Amino acid sequence: MTTVWFGLILLCLLMYVVLDGYDLGIGIATLAERDARYRHEMLEQVAQAWDGNETWLVLLAVALWAGFPAAFGTILPHAYLPLIVMLFSLVVRGVSVEMASQSHPAPRWETAFGVASLTAALSQGAAAGTLTGAIGGFSALSALTVTCGYLALGYAYTKWKTTGRLRARAGRRGTITAVLATVLAAACLVAVNVTAAPPHLHDPARTVAAGGLLLIAAAGVAATLATLRRGSPHDGLPLVGLVTAVVTVAIALVVTRYPALTPDLTLADAAAPHHTMAFLAVGIGLNVPLILYYTWFAHHTFHGKLGGTHGN
Repeated sequence: MTTVWFGLILLCLLMYVVLDGYDLGIGIATLAERDARYRHEMLEQVAQAWDGNETWLVLLAVALWAGFPAAFGTILPHAYLPLIVMLFSLVVRGVSVEMASQSHPAPRWETAFGVASLTAALSQGAAAGTLTGAIGGFSALSALTVTCGYLALGYAYTKWKTTGRLRARAGRRGTITAVLATVLAAACLVAVNVTAAPPHLHDPARTVAAGGLLLIAAAGVAATLATLRRGSPHDGLPLVGLVTAVVTVAIALVVTRYPALTPDLTLADAAAPHHTMAFLAVGIGLNVPLILYYTWFAHHTFHGKLGGTHGN
């Protein structure tokens, strides 16, 4: 049951990073977009499904709190500041995206949306860095890496959903951002070795598995860089490549750290009583397919290129 619950948490985390990652990235990208038409079109991409994307964060927090309360209590004191900033940013972001969408033009709300997206991304990266110990240099590096990764996802999604000049701009800027995110991610993988929670690579099988996953991630990045600036009819390929890279890097980190959750706690140490986990698994387990369906429905309903200016 402990491993199953951990798998549920990992699923929620990956779904959140991929889904809310792209719309946080689009929000950050609006700060660099001077054309009001394009900026509003980018915001409308987020307005379509942002609330469903953030549902995964709620489920992640509940699953971690319920399944591994000791880990939740250990992680929270180190991450109070970035989590408070994140929650405040998400509130501002939710209000601003709705206000800007309903009362266009609304440059102040659009600015608030972009700034809140940036601070939310930075705070999430900093909070992730606290899994290796207290806030420090690695947390700052993690914050920059997550933010650049989200921005790359945002540009890839924008290329997929738009046409014309906006699509071309997303391809150019996305290429630069993807390269920067890759460099920062590589720096994180190196720097984590000198933290309080280094990877466990003494097991050859674990090392081979992690290495294979990182090779898949590298292939995903290569596919993204090869297609972001091309006029391919398959505009979704850059996004697929980045999602592949994000998921495989995350799983590789889990492989190298399992069963540790924090520098001082393993899954067994942090887990709630078995009967508690079994009872809660029913409620949370029933919600997962519902949220998966809602996520699919929201994105399927607004599939295809976005209307409006069409990036012209």
